[in-house]
Amino acid sequence: MKKITMSAVALTAIMGSFSSVSAADGINILDDLKLDAQIRPRWENVDDGNSDTANANAYTARTKLKVTGNLLDVDGLSASVGIISVNNFGSHTYNWDKSGQYTDGTKPYAIVGDPQAAMISNAEINYKTGDTVLHAGRDQVNLDNQRFIGTVGWRQLERSYDSVFVANNSIKNLSVLAAWVYGYAGVGGTTTTDANSILLHAVYKVNEALNITAYDYMLATSQFDGAGFDIYGAALTGKTALSGVKLNYRAEYAVQKDASMKIHDTPATADQFKADADYYNLDLGANISGVLVGVNYEFLSGSTGTDNKSNFIPLLGTNHKFNGWADVFFVGNTGPEGGLIDANARLGYTAKGFGKLLAVYHDFTADKKMATTTGTSDDLGSEIDVMYVNKIPGVNGLTGMLKYADYSKGADMTGFDNVTHDSTKIWAQLDYKFSTK
Repeated sequence: MKKITMSAVALTAIMGSFSSVSAADGINILDDLKLDAQIRPRWENVDDGNSDTANANAYTARTKLKVTGNLLDVDGLSASVGIISVNNFGSHTYNWDKSGQYTDGTKPYAIVGDPQAAMISNAEINYKTGDTVLHAGRDQVNLDNQRFIGTVGWRQLERSYDSVFVANNSIKNLSVLAAWVYGYAGVGGTTTTDANSILLHAVYKVNEALNITAYDYMLATSQFDGAGFDIYGAALTGKTALSGVKLNYRAEYAVQKDASMKIHDTPATADQFKADADYYNLDLGANISGVLVGVNYEFLSGSTGTDNKSNFIPLLGTNHKFNGWADVFFVGNTGPEGGLIDANARLGYTAKGFGKLLAVYHDFTADKKMATTTGTSDDLGSEIDVMYVNKIPGVNGLTGMLKYADYSKGADMTGFDNVTHDSTKIWAQLDYKFSTK
């Protein structure tokens, strides 16, 4: 798989033909090709506790293919083309949005956010010179712990970003990135072609025990009628060992303020969107001879609905990683208007051959009492999550996973519909990845 000429580029992208092709009078467009592939079948069962919906069973499979090669025989210049496809095998026993197009004969199924769809996941050109990388096109972007910018890789149709960026690490221990995002696609079949966002991100590694991260994400998207907001903050992270105990921590603070960026045809009403919210995340974990323990406190400020403030919104984050795997709080990525406080603890075990077993308990409360909500409680419920993942013996690149989430509703719904019912979700998944060159 060494060379491909101009006449075969379209055939390669469409047909997936990775064999060597050459022409006597042509120039080499792509050579030294590499194929990265993934096949990920999954069963997801959802009981959302709502008497108006039927339990969902989603049988889906993700297929990802990406071809990367050197471009035009230019040192440091490369290109990638990739596709992602999600198939539900003709099973219509779940909904992937709120349109209710599939029913059990009497009522719609619960929602599983994995539509049967396909899209171009990668179409990019990258140029590396020295310690600098220049990028243009579509690719997956995960910054830091993915709280604010991520691909939502848990969903079968993960998000890809259309962007132009420059990344540099010429200063020892310092990595910086500046990007302009003009669109994104994926996750529930959503395509946004009129984003206008700037991402600034920097990490300085003092040593293993201290990394300093600073960021400013200036987001503008049609999801807010052409407006948006800025998220900027800093995080301290690190790991160390004390008496044989491996420790890791995170201390982070961010604010959400009015948008610096706008979309050129922003309606006048969108200019009235006001952002004023706070976020912080404190985490401490330990690995004691394979026993995993940790505590976490995450705060996303909210609004009473009458105080002229917004709730903190991790609009483009991989939100499934946070606040419980049942995903009751960030459907649509906007979160509860009254805000969210998540105090959680985790316990698990990991070892070679055994894999990883992890359990997490969450206690949820609201930051602010909504003016439209009756009662005095700020209780948003609790959740128990359990996951087991391990490599499948005898097959290189194949892992299996079982996962369970059980959300129990609280006393106060804080004006947010998704937490008015108990919810239980179960997953069984295989994940096979391989590369060829």
